Amino acid sequence: MTYKEFFGCTFLAFGPPLAMFSFTIAKDPIRIIILIASAFFWLLSLLISSLLWFAVVPLKNTLAFGLVFSVLFQELFRYFMYKLLRKAEGGLKKVTDVETEISSNKHILAYVSGLGFGIMSGAFALVNVLAAAVGPGTMGLKGDSDLFFFTSAATTLVFILLNTFWGVIAFSALDNTNYLQLIWVVGSHMIVSCLTLLNNNVMYAETLVPAYIILAITALLAYYVAGGTFRSFKASLSCGTLCHSRM
Repeated sequence: MTYKEFFGCTFLAFGPPLAMFSFTIAKDPIRIIILIASAFFWLLSLLISSLLWFAVVPLKNTLAFGLVFSVLFQELFRYFMYKLLRKAEGGLKKVTDVETEISSNKHILAYVSGLGFGIMSGAFALVNVLAAAVGPGTMGLKGDSDLFFFTSAATTLVFILLNTFWGVIAFSALDNTNYLQLIWVVGSHMIVSCLTLLNNNVMYAETLVPAYIILAITALLAYYVAGGTFRSFKASLSCGTLCHSRM
C-alpha cells in the first residue's frame, strides 16, 4: 500500500510537469539550459531565505515569518532571472536557428523560466514527504489524517503550475510596465503560500479549493498576456474536436 501511495502521489505532483517538459522543452538544448538556470535561481532564493531565518533567532519558531520572506525572495530572484534573460536574449538568438520560437516568441523564455522555478520548488517541497510515504506504516494512525500525502502532492502540483503561469505573467508585466499584473503575481503567491499554514490544523479543503481557484484565474491571465483570446481558445477546441472525430 505504501508503494502505491508513493507512486500515486509522485505521478499526481510531477506527472503534468513531466509531460510539459517532455513535449515543450526536452528537444531544445537552449530551453533545457534556461530551465536549469531558473531552477538554480530558485535555489539561491531559498538560500537567502534560510540565511535570514537562521539570523533572526527570535522568530525562528514562527513559520509565517519564514514563509512571507521566502515568497518575497522568490519573486525578487524571478526578477533577477528576467533581467538576465533579457540581457542574454540577443546572444540566444545568435546561437539558435532563425526560425525557432525562442527567437520569435518572447513568452517562451518566461514559460521555461517559470517551469524551472516550479519544478525545483516542487522537488524541495515533496521529496522528503515521498520518502516517508514508502514506509514503514501509513498515515491515519493515532489521529493523523490519511489525506496528508494526497494533499501534499496536490499542493505541490498547484505550486509548480502557478510558478509557470506566474513566470509568463511577470515577464510580460515587466516588459509592459503593468504593475497590476505584478501585484497579482506577488499577491496571489503570498495568498496561496499563506493558505498552506492552514494545513497545520488539518484544514486541507480550505487550502486546496482556494489554491486551485487562484490557479484557474492565473492560467487564464497567463493565456491572455501570451496573446490568447476567447476566439483562439474556441478555435483550438474546435480543431481538437475535429481531429479527434477524424481519428
